[in-house]
Amino acid sequence: MALSKEKKHQVVADVVELLNKSKMTVLAKYQGTTVKAMQDFRRQASANGTIIKIAKNRLVKQAFSQSKYLKDLNTDILEGMLLYAFNGEDEVAPAQAIANFSKEHPSLEFVGAFNASGKFLNSDEVKELAALPGRDQLIAVCLASLESPLNEVFNGISGNIHGLLDSLTTKLAN
Repeated sequence: MALSKEKKHQVVADVVELLNKSKMTVLAKYQGTTVKAMQDFRRQASANGTIIKIAKNRLVKQAFSQSKYLKDLNTDILEGMLLYAFNGEDEVAPAQAIANFSKEHPSLEFVGAFNASGKFLNSDEVKELAALPGRDQLIAVCLASLESPLNEVFNGISGNIHGLLDSLTTKLAN
């Protein structure tokens, strides 16, 4: 079904807004993926804040030309049946969402990505990015490493106090 001119303008405006808010926009080919699988993928991706959008490449090129940082990019890579994954909070999340889903559905394959400043990442770089831990995981690891010395100090102090109390109770009992 063909889109009306108003709907095309709305799609372009929506994509421009997503591009401007997104820290990373990942592109992937989805040819051969069923509609039901794509619906499941959208649901799974939304769990980590990733928005999946499928639009005609011509409309996405118009959106790129209207975007603040992406207007000068070479859009020749936008060919074929592509989906676009956006995330405004986590750079790694869109790539991870696609990588996780493509394990079950190998018809999904990376094409590349654009970061918020307009740098293009090829498919190999996006695969490496998808292998990194997510933002929440990195924060948890940092907090655990910062907390570790503090826990060791408390364990040492509590161990000495328990030893002292044990020896005092032993002496008082005798």
